[in-house]
Amino acid sequence: MSHRVEIRYCTQCRWLLRAAWMAQELLSTFDGDLAELALQPGTGGIFEVYADGVLVWSRKAEGRFPDITELKQRVRDQIAPERDLGHADRKPPPT
Repeated sequence: MSHRVEIRYCTQCRWLLRAAWMAQELLSTFDGDLAELALQPGTGGIFEVYADGVLVWSRKAEGRFPDITELKQRVRDQIAPERDLGHADRKPPPT
């Protein structure tokens, strides 16, 4: 099954490059699983990521931008929970 990811970003805040980089990372990681990845410009400080219509990241709700590993895990959990992300799934050893 092919999936759709959408990244909504604020043009006023000039977050296009951040959104495009995250899109590139998601496309590389989920090669073959994504039928579409859309960048949707917006305003008002928006930075949200949707996977199959489900909000998986909101900068406003989280109070920060996602770490790319964290974003990949959330997208994976929504579109392909059985998928192994390799090193991105490994937790650092406890200190």
